Amino acid sequence: MPEERLEGGIANAGKVFRVGPHVLRPSCAHSDSIHAFLRALRRAGFAGAPWPVGIHEDGRERLEFIEGDVPLAPYPEWSQSDTALASIAELLRALHDAARGFDPRGHTWSDALAGPAGGTLVCHNDVEPSNVVFRDGVAVALIDFEFAAPGRPAYDLAQLARLCVPIEDDFDQDRIGWRPADRPARLRLVADAYGLGRDGRTELLAAMDAALDRIENAARSSLVAGDPDTIAMLERTGGIEKYDRRRRWWAHHHDRFAAALR
Repeated sequence: MPEERLEGGIANAGKVFRVGPHVLRPSCAHSDSIHAFLRALRRAGFAGAPWPVGIHEDGRERLEFIEGDVPLAPYPEWSQSDTALASIAELLRALHDAARGFDPRGHTWSDALAGPAGGTLVCHNDVEPSNVVFRDGVAVALIDFEFAAPGRPAYDLAQLARLCVPIEDDFDQDRIGWRPADRPARLRLVADAYGLGRDGRTELLAAMDAALDRIENAARSSLVAGDPDTIAMLERTGGIEKYDRRRRWWAHHHDRFAAALR
């Protein structure tokens, strides 16, 4: 069958293809662990992630293709709705519930976006709009598990909020096509849809700080190391200065987010 290039992605941009009912994408050192996790999710009754078929003869991983809409920046209006956001949080909660029966020991995982405090529950760690499959404006599946690693649910949810609320300076929000919104209210919506209680909301707010630090430190380290994927990503997404803008914006608005989560 002919290979159809799929748009989107950062590190794997231009390297992901659909072939009939499957997706072919570059494998990594942790693909076997990720595939074991994906199989465990399906066996636990979670259908919102692709089934791993295996590693292709050319070294690429072969995964089930999930039909639906995947929004790319500038994000379409439907993907920015409260309904879409709540459905992503609900889907992540379902993934976490299904993941509780999986033992990550004996497997290897990427530490690129893993929560700094560690943990025992395998998390996605990169839930952003282009890693979500929607149908009729509702999230039905998460894709691109290359950064999956053991961690804490609150940190995974904070990463979702950082990318989907989003937690971003107005300049960068406009640049990637996010329309103005009451973002503290959207963070509260994430907490409500996920089902967080009082203690969980306090943990989420603290995890937001950790998530912002983690992604910034990872980007700066990769930039210093001269990683070509990071350099290309920063050229497309506003440069390293965006992290300074984000940090100032978050510090200025932090109390509003804290109030919204009470």
